Amino acid sequence: MPRSLKRTVSTPLLYFFILGDVLGAGVYVLVGSVAEASGGAVWLPLAVALGLATLTAASYAELATKYPRAGGSAHYATRALGPAAGSLVGFCMLAAGVVSVGALARAFAGDYLQALVSAPTAVVIIVFLVALALLNIRGIKESLTANVAASLIELGGLVLIIGLGAWLLLRGDADPGRLTDIGTPQHGPVLAVLAGTVLAFYSFVGFETSVNLAEEVRDPRRSYPAALFGALLTAGVVYVSVGVVAAAAVPTDELARSSGPLLEVVRRAGGVPERLFSVIALVAVANGALLTGIMASRLAYGMARDGLLPAVLTRLLPGRRTPWVAVVVTTSVSIALALTGEVAVLAETLVLLLLVVFTAVNCSVLLERRHPVDTDHFRAPTVVPWLALASCLYLFTRIEAAIWARGLILVGLGVGLAVVNTLRSRRSADRQSHDRSRGADVLDPS
Repeated sequence: MPRSLKRTVSTPLLYFFILGDVLGAGVYVLVGSVAEASGGAVWLPLAVALGLATLTAASYAELATKYPRAGGSAHYATRALGPAAGSLVGFCMLAAGVVSVGALARAFAGDYLQALVSAPTAVVIIVFLVALALLNIRGIKESLTANVAASLIELGGLVLIIGLGAWLLLRGDADPGRLTDIGTPQHGPVLAVLAGTVLAFYSFVGFETSVNLAEEVRDPRRSYPAALFGALLTAGVVYVSVGVVAAAAVPTDELARSSGPLLEVVRRAGGVPERLFSVIALVAVANGALLTGIMASRLAYGMARDGLLPAVLTRLLPGRRTPWVAVVVTTSVSIALALTGEVAVLAETLVLLLLVVFTAVNCSVLLERRHPVDTDHFRAPTVVPWLALASCLYLFTRIEAAIWARGLILVGLGVGLAVVNTLRSRRSADRQSHDRSRGADVLDPS
């Protein structure tokens, strides 16, 4: 049975994977939250968040091109910090991915779908996630080809918003003066921008999932940096542009109150059916669930191959060479989470879990520089991972105590897995040492 994944992912497919995962469904509600936190200058926190995300992305680019393996963050932490850290990081990534897929499935079955057709929530969740799992099992190339189409629809919806906002500006129905309005009644300009940046940073996460595809990329050392930074730049330009037009077109208070801030732009511009955005949002949610499901299954496969999870998760489908057992297991857990209806509470901990991962990855890239490899790979300037590490530590301080309380439960489970794996590794090492000692005694009975 083959023990490696099939290299079929080209640079364009990888670019659209990252772009689709970064754009995601969150952008359709993000602008209002940032406006509430920072004021009318929504574009500024988005631009700052892009810079912070790019710092950590550089660490991922270095490690993914140095060690192109499916385990991603968990593999890097294992190499640099040991199996216990690898277990913890892998579990945090896996937990974030599985919960995210469940939350997205719940969102898919919610108001956006109900605006178009009435269907039982449980049935929609099961059919939706089973369909995505079958697409994932069929093959990474097919999954990413579907992602290209979905990403283009997501991107097209956001470009439409930019166009409508520009039209409002041209006809004099928008107020460009709001673009320099920084600060809120609660916070001055600096604290307001920082508060908005924390929220905006959430919108750029997703790029980290792509490292789990490194083993399936045809030429990861050349393709990965180009696809990663290209996708982040594209997403950043789109986000900042959306922030500009939305803030100019809609009064800040109204934007902050709306649960669908981009629909406010559509209503003010006119000429575009509002139902269109229900369809676009559904595509965005489905695409996010597909990409996150791919990440979770590849991460589970990579961790199992490193001995951090049960070996059954390494089984590949003959011919397709996709990790079908990992897909089935991660999808089953996501279905269970989605059906319980408790994913909204757990979803708030995703950023905390990812900051644990980002901190470990930024430490790993610095520690692994003590171990050069023979092949060429991307190398970030030394100051970049240090700045990325500092940004993660700062963002930790901006997380509310209630989210810490919830997140520490999941982190505690990860620590438990790390302890079990460490004890198992020590027992295995002790057995090997004992066997070697017995072998020496047999060879030298004196």
